[in-house]
Amino acid sequence: MSLHFQPLGDTGVRVQFGDRIDPAINNQIRRYCRRLKKLSLEGVVEWVPSYTAVTVYYQPYRVRYGELVRILSELVEEIESDQELESRLVEIPVVYGGRFGPDLEEVARYSGLTPEEVIRIHSQSPYRIYMMGFVPGFPYLGGMSETIAVPRLEKPREKIPAGSVGIAGAQTGVYPLETPGGWRLIGRTPLRLYDPHRHPPMLLAAGDHVQFRPISEEEYSSIEEEVARGKNPVKEKTWESRTDETTD
Repeated sequence: MSLHFQPLGDTGVRVQFGDRIDPAINNQIRRYCRRLKKLSLEGVVEWVPSYTAVTVYYQPYRVRYGELVRILSELVEEIESDQELESRLVEIPVVYGGRFGPDLEEVARYSGLTPEEVIRIHSQSPYRIYMMGFVPGFPYLGGMSETIAVPRLEKPREKIPAGSVGIAGAQTGVYPLETPGGWRLIGRTPLRLYDPHRHPPMLLAAGDHVQFRPISEEEYSSIEEEVARGKNPVKEKTWESRTDETTD
C-alpha cells in the first residue's frame, strides 16, 4: 500500500489512500483510524476520515511535521496485518413519499420507475457510511443503486426538516438537523441522528452500515413519541467486513 502525505496548513496532515470511492479503500481508512486510536500519539488532537483520506490534526509545538509523517507512514504495515473489521448495522425506519418525501414522485419519473419500485430499491440493501459531514451527524452513504440516481435540485430548499432522507447523484443520506439543502427528498425518519444532550451526540459514525426500513405514518408517530420521551428505539446488530471485501 502506498500512501501520500500532504500538509494541511500548519496543524494538519492529509493521508491520501486513493482517488475513488471504494469499499476496500474505506476498510483501509477504518483500520488506519483504529490504529491511531490505539496508539494515542503525543501531540495528535484528532483525525477526520473522508472518502479517500484521513486528515490528522496535531499540535506543532509537541510534535514536528516530519516526525509525525514518519510515525504515520509506519502504521501502513500494521494495518495490512489486520483481518476483520466489526461495525454496526443500524436500522433507520423511514416513511417514504407524501409530505415526508415530496420528491419521491419526481425521482420515480426521472428513473422511469414507480414510487414503489424506488422505495424497494432504496431500502433493499445496507449502505456503508463513508464519512460524516456537512453538519453534525450527516452520514454520506455509499452503495446506492444507479437506477435511482438523480441530480440535485437546481434551486436548493431554504429549509429541510430534520430526519429527511435524500438522494443526490448516486449518493443518499439523512439530514440530522433542519438546514438548507439541494438533495431530492424521498422520505423521513423519526430517529434523531444528532442530539447534543445525548452521549454520544451522533447516532451514526463513519464505518457503520445503515439499513432503511419502510414504515407507515402511524409507526412514525409511535417512534417519534418514544424518542420525545427519551427512549432509544434504535435497532442495531454487528456487521463484519473482511480484508478482501471489494463491494458492499
